Amino acid sequence: MRRIVLVSGTSNPELSRNISNYLDVALVNPQIKRFANGETFCQIEKNVRGADVFVIQSTCYPANDNMMELLITLDALRRASAASVTAVIPHFGYARQDRKVNPRTPITAKLVADLLTVAGANRVITMDLHAGQIQGFFNIPFDNIFASPVILNYLFKEVAPQSDQLMCVSPDTGGVERVRHYAKKLKCDLALIDKRRDAPNTAKAYNVVGDVSGKDLIIIDDMIDTAGTLVAAAKALKNEGCGRIITCASHGIFSDPAIERIQECEEIDQVIITDTIPLSEKARACQKITVLSTADILAKAIHRTFNHDSVSSLFV
Repeated sequence: MRRIVLVSGTSNPELSRNISNYLDVALVNPQIKRFANGETFCQIEKNVRGADVFVIQSTCYPANDNMMELLITLDALRRASAASVTAVIPHFGYARQDRKVNPRTPITAKLVADLLTVAGANRVITMDLHAGQIQGFFNIPFDNIFASPVILNYLFKEVAPQSDQLMCVSPDTGGVERVRHYAKKLKCDLALIDKRRDAPNTAKAYNVVGDVSGKDLIIIDDMIDTAGTLVAAAKALKNEGCGRIITCASHGIFSDPAIERIQECEEIDQVIITDTIPLSEKARACQKITVLSTADILAKAIHRTFNHDSVSSLFV
């Protein structure tokens, strides 16, 4: 008889517990230890022989430690004779390094794909991948699911009723396809920011493409890291005479000084994110930040994968 086993890494235990509750499947917390020199040790303290195992681990901060823990856990499960091992990675790290933009630089997303496969992953499930083409780096099944149903549900209930002039905004040209999906669902127009990046984690917003005057704006992105892009976009939009500015992102990375920037930016009224990455105490204390749970949709994706049902039908 086929059986499902949920294994939680240490990166986001609260999300793992919520997924476990939705599925009504007991959660296995492997024994994770750190040696004095920083090496990671993992032992699965449950028999998983012949089971379909799903390992839940975001590769968020500290990204290298969490990535190595995931790889070691996958290897432990493979050597424990699991029938299949699926890496459930709510936030897929290293996705921003998906191509060579300068000479003598790595394509780290491809390296991570190879490492996950060699470590023992038979399938990967992730959420809102930074660049969709990364799926092509894998020679195993890969499901990129979306947080849009969760975010849109909140926008319909809490944001749309308060405004009759909504507009969706992409903070850069690369995110237009994502924003077009939201604009279609919300039945509103879209605009975009002509942004140029001078160095990593720095951005300067330039022209606003679209008439945003008098509109309540929803800026939509896949992640917020240092919030430099977000703040620059908000200031550029406010200069065009817009109303409220609400921003939505699947992954709240919030590297320093993101929280300070958000708190000090008077142009931003609200930041909506999901729980793919656990928040720091400082981020939890920020009243502008609203966190939505993705446990339900991740649990459904896991359940459908286990039953060999369609995952894409979740987003029709």
